[in-house]
Amino acid sequence: MSAPSDATAGSRPDAASDARARPVTGVREASAEDWPAIWPIVEEVVRAADTFAYDPAMGEADARAGWLEMPRRVVVAVRDGVVVGTANMYANRPGPGSHVASGSIMVDRAVRGSGAGRALVRDMIAWAAREGFAAIQFNAVVDTNAAAVHLYESLGFVTLGVAPGAFRHPELGDVGLRIMWRDLSDLPDAATGGEG
Repeated sequence: MSAPSDATAGSRPDAASDARARPVTGVREASAEDWPAIWPIVEEVVRAADTFAYDPAMGEADARAGWLEMPRRVVVAVRDGVVVGTANMYANRPGPGSHVASGSIMVDRAVRGSGAGRALVRDMIAWAAREGFAAIQFNAVVDTNAAAVHLYESLGFVTLGVAPGAFRHPELGDVGLRIMWRDLSDLPDAATGGEG
């Protein structure tokens, strides 16, 4: 999980604190009309190049195709009618690997710590359980992204392994990429949003 800037928060030092204090009001299916609100979130994460292995020079058209048009499902986290985060989800691999889900989560920088990421991950778990996936696998969680690792672990994900030096962090140099796994067989209430 990563988190970009919020244009509505402005540059006041207290604006970010105010933004984090208000909880997310829901997660809903995304539509093409949401892209103008999703793109600034995706763009900031891609340009920062510190949490996702995307080309930092990626343009909007490629980002839209990869984020909004190719996945099986895309959702947005909304607070007071404003998109503050997004997730996409899909089968991790085709054919023999299609029983395991995967996805990506991005949250607006101004609302880190407000529960947007947690709401998106819970929604992904519930969706994957409803759709009959056996597990969720995140293939490339940057080892230094402590907030994401903590969030995923708090929702039952475990690290299967770390590929050392597999991610070139712009400030920290080569750092590890985690493969994180969440078995869904123990979540009979996941389809209703329970944590299990």
